[in-house]
Amino acid sequence: MTNSFLIRFEPTGESFDVPYQQQTTIRDLIEYVCKSAATSNANSDDYCLTIDNNKELENNQTVYEARLNEPNRFVFLEIWLKDNFDFKQYAETKVLLKQWMSTIPETEMLTTRTTMKIGKKQKITTESKFNRWKQSAVTVVGGNGKGQELNQLNHPFGIFIDKKKSIFIADCWNHRIIEWKYDTKEGQIIAGGNGKGTRMDQLNHPTDVIVDQQNHSIIITDLSNRRVIQWSNQKQQVLIDNIDCARLATDKHGFLYVSDYKKNEVRRWKMGEYNNHGTVVAGGNKQGSQLNQLNSPTFIFVDEDQSVYVSDWNNHRVMRWRKDAKEERIVAGGNGQGRNRNQLHHPQGVTVDVFDRIYVADFGNDRVMRWCEGKDEGEIVVDENSKGNQLNYPRGLSFDNEGNLYVADCDNNRIQKFEII
Repeated sequence: MTNSFLIRFEPTGESFDVPYQQQTTIRDLIEYVCKSAATSNANSDDYCLTIDNNKELENNQTVYEARLNEPNRFVFLEIWLKDNFDFKQYAETKVLLKQWMSTIPETEMLTTRTTMKIGKKQKITTESKFNRWKQSAVTVVGGNGKGQELNQLNHPFGIFIDKKKSIFIADCWNHRIIEWKYDTKEGQIIAGGNGKGTRMDQLNHPTDVIVDQQNHSIIITDLSNRRVIQWSNQKQQVLIDNIDCARLATDKHGFLYVSDYKKNEVRRWKMGEYNNHGTVVAGGNKQGSQLNQLNSPTFIFVDEDQSVYVSDWNNHRVMRWRKDAKEERIVAGGNGQGRNRNQLHHPQGVTVDVFDRIYVADFGNDRVMRWCEGKDEGEIVVDENSKGNQLNYPRGLSFDNEGNLYVADCDNNRIQKFEII
């Protein structure tokens, strides 16, 4: 029998026998499959590779999924395929597969298949190329003054970018949600737009929007109506009411997270199951500045481990609350209000990349900051001195699938795109 791994390309189900030798590296496996799959009509975006554990080697050993215990977390052998993936940049590893497997205690061997996905869980030996952005931004939405026309915005707050680079905007003071398709001159109203009000077809200061692609709908924090509402094909449904909802997030496990700026907490609901009070996953210990407290939480981000990152508005910091933790950790700011590199001034939008780097819209300082794990200071990604492209109270923050940075430039009534270099 020839030594090999059986690797399956999901979700098409294509399988490849990958030759295995003693010096085979993880990178070798991935490159082999990608070359083999190059003729496939499947789009590699969001597809993954899995190793079949039942494929026997020559010595009759079974290939198991394995996990390596690192400080505070397990690291799975996971690698995602992405469009224009650069394996030399991302998947370089010095770890030989045989040596890696031999270091795993038998008690940590699993009998399920291995999903290989590149992300923050994998140990990467090279730096991401997603480091810098052009300081001269491109206005991709609005920029035509404050107004209600389809090419205008009025204080945009939260933004969501889908795989086709369509931008969904909580156009707060116009009481509507706008979808702005890629490379178009104006948007279209997909929710609200019928004046400020309490009717089901109206919104009252929407502050955030996310796209539920599985159910072909959008979910909105309807701030002044104190409700979280879902719109689908012009049909509306209140998911959660009597909540001082600020912002939204979802995770890959099908949970919806909502920050409550008056109760100073973040709650979580299983999507589709809203006939309960949800579960507090951050804060909930009254207003304060202790590590188990929040003070007017706004934007939230949830990573693959279900750790919740919260922009703690009046504490001028970003907190991370790991799943089932009793208190948070400060991961950005936390040194009082200010504009030094270890400070924030009313943080707003927050997102985290696959390398655990935290990006924050530093609202009061008109800049975007980045914090790396364990660093005492952040670094300025975009600031108010960007030539000709000053920010004026930035709020929402997001990346597209190419790593370009988008900022809701709230008081300039536009969305700015900073292209990756």
